[in-house]
Amino acid sequence: MSSTQTPNTNFWQREAGPLMMLAPMEDVTDTAFRELILRNTLPGQLQLLFTEFTSTDGMCHPVGRERVSHRLKVSPAEKQLLKEKGVRLVAQIWGNKPEKFAETVRIIHEMDVFDGIDINMGCPVKNVVAHGSCSALIDQEPLAAELIAATREASPLPLSVKTRLGLKKIDTGRWMQFLLQQPVDAIILHGRIQKQMSEGAANWDEIAKAAALRNELAPTLPIIGNGDVDSLPEAHQKIENYGVDGVMIGRGIFKNPWMFGPENQSPTVEQRLETLLLHLQLFEDNWKNERPFPMLRRFFKIYLSDFPGAAELRHQMMQVNEYDEARQTIEQWQQARDLKPV
Repeated sequence: MSSTQTPNTNFWQREAGPLMMLAPMEDVTDTAFRELILRNTLPGQLQLLFTEFTSTDGMCHPVGRERVSHRLKVSPAEKQLLKEKGVRLVAQIWGNKPEKFAETVRIIHEMDVFDGIDINMGCPVKNVVAHGSCSALIDQEPLAAELIAATREASPLPLSVKTRLGLKKIDTGRWMQFLLQQPVDAIILHGRIQKQMSEGAANWDEIAKAAALRNELAPTLPIIGNGDVDSLPEAHQKIENYGVDGVMIGRGIFKNPWMFGPENQSPTVEQRLETLLLHLQLFEDNWKNERPFPMLRRFFKIYLSDFPGAAELRHQMMQVNEYDEARQTIEQWQQARDLKPV
């Protein structure tokens, strides 16, 4: 079993208190970023981390596996931090073929580093939905049931499903009633339909309806709410107001990657630059030339905001194309302002 899980343990039922977790995000929640989050996390503040989305078609293809298996990479440093901080790591998978789900899950189980499996039934990206995967499964109950069954049969790891309120329209009642009858250990519900993508406000009233339905049909099954949560105090308020058992935070982490650390602590300029330099180092150490440097640009706004001169430095960093150049740019910016190097 993994470093944080003991045999026959269903952590969804055993974790005490509300569950806080970071959402799986494409080209974001790789092992480098997860390690960064863990380094800034106080024990007890975060219970679950998720991998990037991993294609079951890719994992079952002799060539494709090389292209997608990096999404399941867990560095030794991350593995140690998971153990030290008491955080579980869940592998998220997607696709639409039961036999490929089974094969992928067996591979994941044999890796011996993951605490659970999550099936993506919520990604709204149009070409993925056209493929008949992720959010498309909301309107394909028989196939969704087959994928869940295949996953359950292939591994004893705890199984969750991350999904949405509906495909083209809100369909919470029908869809949740179906999922609550499946052999899953938790449901993570994003408060939008597929058609909305990331637009409009997340509908937490519908998430509350799902929690109420759970109370009737499967009282011990955790329901996790997801959508438009930017802080831990807001997450706890959502738990109290809407009857969910925990909250998954997604894009909110871009506003504050320190949110799982000490409360009410605003990062200084030095801390922001220090965290950016750490992220650069972790990304370089883990990926070298496997992943292109420009992937890091989406993170620069996280660290380079809310201080004098941040916009100027961010603009300079967006022109950078390699690690040493990035470090030099930061150092030169500091020198121009008589700031101590971090």
